[in-house]
Amino acid sequence: MELVSDISLIRGEEELFDRTAHLFVAATDIACAADDLYTWALSRPSLTRQGERLVRDKRIRKLYRPGVLLNEQTAEHLHHLSGLGAQIRIGTEEINETILLDERVAIMAGDEGKAVRSYSVISRPELVQGILSLFETAWQAAATLETFDARFADIRMEAPQILEFLTTGCKDDKAAKSLGMGVRTYQRRVSELLVALGVTSRLQVDARARELGLL
Repeated sequence: MELVSDISLIRGEEELFDRTAHLFVAATDIACAADDLYTWALSRPSLTRQGERLVRDKRIRKLYRPGVLLNEQTAEHLHHLSGLGAQIRIGTEEINETILLDERVAIMAGDEGKAVRSYSVISRPELVQGILSLFETAWQAAATLETFDARFADIRMEAPQILEFLTTGCKDDKAAKSLGMGVRTYQRRVSELLVALGVTSRLQVDARARELGLL
């Protein structure tokens, strides 16, 4: 871990968890923002199980992009955490992947495109408060898990077929006919799926769906 004043630069997920596990155990207020579950928890199942045991003793807030609801397993995981007392919200706006511990420490994920992802652990009060302010704004604008999940129930069931049509270049009229719906309805479903995936173009669907484990 490279220390620069009260900002620590950590390289790689293993070092991140080795260096910060004690902070998570001690924290009583945890706020997390991520594109999907893989950024923080699912890649370390043991910590996920530990986190579930501790949820009732902590204030847990998790903010995700809609894509997490397209995968049945991750959706079930979020509902399970919600049942344990964690607050889960879904937001459509792009978010910085961040964890805040007791409003005193912030962990920010770096560019995931690099071979070894870096993470910044920040304890400088004015920086942490700025990051917290951004999180609170995104949190207030987001919808509850139950509200968003109800909206995406249909698209989750149709997502596997629509993804197949999009990634194989199937024409809209043929895809719509296969699903038993009109072309405009199909195109609306595609637009909803793009929002859920957090992409703006059909050309981005394949890569993003694979990142989320949907293909």
